[in-house]
Amino acid sequence: MKIVCAPESFDFTQEEADLSVVLYGSTKDPEKGAIGNGVPLAIRRSRLAPSSTAWDLVSLALSVFAADLAGHRLKSPDGWTRTFDLRVAVSNPQLWSGCRGSVEQLLRFLTTDLLTISFIAGGVTPEAHAKAKPLEVDAAVLLSGGLDSLIGAIDRSSSGKKLIAVSHIVRGDAEKQETFANAIPGVQTHLQLPHAAKIPNAETPASQRSRSLMFLAYGVLAATATKSYCDGETVDLFVCENGFIALNPPLTPARVGSLSTRTTHPVIFAHFRAILAALGLRVNISNPYETMTKGEMLQSCTDQALVEKFATLSTSCGRFKTFSYHHCGRCVPCLVRRAALERWKGADTTHYWFADLGRDDPDYAGFDDVRSMTMAIAQSKAVGVHRWLGATLSSPLVSNKGPLREVAGRGLQELEALMVKLKVK
Repeated sequence: MKIVCAPESFDFTQEEADLSVVLYGSTKDPEKGAIGNGVPLAIRRSRLAPSSTAWDLVSLALSVFAADLAGHRLKSPDGWTRTFDLRVAVSNPQLWSGCRGSVEQLLRFLTTDLLTISFIAGGVTPEAHAKAKPLEVDAAVLLSGGLDSLIGAIDRSSSGKKLIAVSHIVRGDAEKQETFANAIPGVQTHLQLPHAAKIPNAETPASQRSRSLMFLAYGVLAATATKSYCDGETVDLFVCENGFIALNPPLTPARVGSLSTRTTHPVIFAHFRAILAALGLRVNISNPYETMTKGEMLQSCTDQALVEKFATLSTSCGRFKTFSYHHCGRCVPCLVRRAALERWKGADTTHYWFADLGRDDPDYAGFDDVRSMTMAIAQSKAVGVHRWLGATLSSPLVSNKGPLREVAGRGLQELEALMVKLKVK
């Protein structure tokens, strides 16, 4: 599928494509897509002036997500892997062409799709506010509305850092993002950015594999708008996720590829760092919790009163919207959350749609994630965590394999304790 993504000012007639997508604007053409409308306005209202290269990174991320929505997996030869010829308008095509290989490798690992990327002229840098000025903060931190990012922002604040918290607006989370940002003392500025995707004939249910790339790009965009960055320094971007979910190894041999999210996997971070370096973007992306379980993150949080106040309000569920903006209680993120809260306090007051997972009921017995988790726990005991992980840590880009294996093992132990308490068979 050939897709061209460019701003409204681009002459789309010069590129033959199956789908044209307008970046940072809208369209009345029902055969065209649009994505990113509202992002430049939010940046302008915040009086930030990010670098043009960071804007190009956001253009790439938005374009990849547009393709993710447009492609239909069932139409592919194997019923899953899609092939895209994606052309993205940027302000400096020559610079971007130099890191094309790294971009394609990252996207291959993130989505398991086959994407050929071409960078074409015609990209724009949205005009900054007339009174925009560099932001005087120490670092940027992603704040999703989830429990891990909440802990991460609290800990970075407690260490004395002045922060810009960056949020990707998702329906059901915007208000709690604001609540968390306002409550954390170190957060000086809170930037919430939408993606506003409108793609004709989008796949249903929509693929979400590449959405995380937009979140990372938004963080980089904010980091380049800081005074430290403008002064030539490198700025930290903290992406906080517990080590078990960051690895998110396939629980069973059947759960491979795109069935397991890879948002904060060490391989993604390695590719992303290489791309930032090639582009000359002085942003240091890191996950301070890659060798900690979610339970350990809760126990070590530097402000126990603050995290206890908001832990239940946070969102972890992979099906939050599906269940009327409630936690389902049975997906992998919910299971990890429940196990962590049990370890931390010995109780969990979150409302779960499916709370009693140990019920002797045909419907409950058929929950794939719960069954897969019990199988993973049993398999890891039988063959050891190293063999159970399989190829999860096989990449030469992963340097600290030992500590990552250990956090996977401890994560399974937290989950086993939950299963025992719930009497899951």
